[in-house]
Amino acid sequence: MNIDLSGKVALVTGAASELGRAITRTLAGCGARVAVHYHQSAGRAAALHQELPGSCLVRADVTQEAEVQRMRDEVAQTLGAPDIIVNNAVIQYAWTPVLQQSPADYHSQFESCVLHNVLMAQAFVPAMIEQRWGRVIAINSECAMQNWPSQSAYVSGKRGMDGVLRVLAKEVGEHGVTVNQVAPGWMVSETRPAAGRPDSYRLGVPLQRFGEAQEIANAVAFLASDLAGFITGVYLPVCGGNVMPGI
Repeated sequence: MNIDLSGKVALVTGAASELGRAITRTLAGCGARVAVHYHQSAGRAAALHQELPGSCLVRADVTQEAEVQRMRDEVAQTLGAPDIIVNNAVIQYAWTPVLQQSPADYHSQFESCVLHNVLMAQAFVPAMIEQRWGRVIAINSECAMQNWPSQSAYVSGKRGMDGVLRVLAKEVGEHGVTVNQVAPGWMVSETRPAAGRPDSYRLGVPLQRFGEAQEIANAVAFLASDLAGFITGVYLPVCGGNVMPGI
């Protein structure tokens, strides 16, 4: 059974990041025409665009309504209206305890987690509703369930987006549009090898290892496909069992 996204258009925000590149390459490998989004990482985004024939390159601040709408129009003119959006971009900041965390960090996480998802939905879901098929996939985090010290601003944004997306799933499901979240654990990569990660984390994971960006991309590709056509409103941890939502 193969994942076939031929004829589909996919837009990945934050496509220049390591996880974004893995997701974008995987969707393209499944046959989708991809839009490579970036905000500041122009060099990495351009390299990915050159690597993927038929892709388009778009720059936008996904926390600004006018820029998201402009991006929508640019992608539609080049590739057609996206059938699949993957909301992966997030603003990075230093994790510190609540009593020392800057209020600006809470604003940034609201903008890049909650507002990002709202603006993307408002810009791209109407076309999905019109064609009665669409996929909204957002990258959440295992941190949203763990709530460890120093994670408060990040968790506030991730838990906020979870609520927005669950409501969206109920609002648009009747139109054939699914809305799901993938929640990575602590990933390793070429630039962030396992040797630089604390062994205490790995030993607490039931599968006893770190994950890889490709494993997150695989879950995204599945949720983007017709194989997941009856799955919506899901928060899917891809973290080796490190968090397990209960019933």
